[in-house]
Amino acid sequence: MTTIAVTGHMDLADSSVPLVRDALRQTLKPYAGDGALVGVSCIAKGSDSIFAEVVLELGGRLVAVIPSQDYRQNKVRPDHADTFDRLTEAADEVLVLDHETANRSAYEDANRTLLRRAERLVAVWNGEPPSGKGGGTADTVIEARDAGLSVDVVWPSGAARQGS
Repeated sequence: MTTIAVTGHMDLADSSVPLVRDALRQTLKPYAGDGALVGVSCIAKGSDSIFAEVVLELGGRLVAVIPSQDYRQNKVRPDHADTFDRLTEAADEVLVLDHETANRSAYEDANRTLLRRAERLVAVWNGEPPSGKGGGTADTVIEARDAGLSVDVVWPSGAARQGS
């Protein structure tokens, strides 16, 4: 059994979604035999949810890490609500962190929780350095590497973020 966490950009361009989905499928497939794959995701819009969907498609188990008590109510936008609800329903385990409010501290804690639960990290990441705000994709990649986790960066040719 291999437990793989995800970090990645939320704001993928629509044209990038199938590219990222295919790249994630190829990255995760070697770990998926006989239900041996466990995916750990915060199931946010974009990369996290695409990863979770691919884990389930490959017959793996999903662990959802929810950053705060109010996350679903206050942070999940209407265009992502159905996907979020479907994935939390499909998850073998839903871990809601103790934070009352979704904020930078909650997101950083969620990222640390992902890394503690995982043997590897998949990063849907364009390689840009940290923004300085903390809790972002680049920050999580650095934290994973500092902790000695293997990091697989997924950024297929032609992928882009919205507005770029």
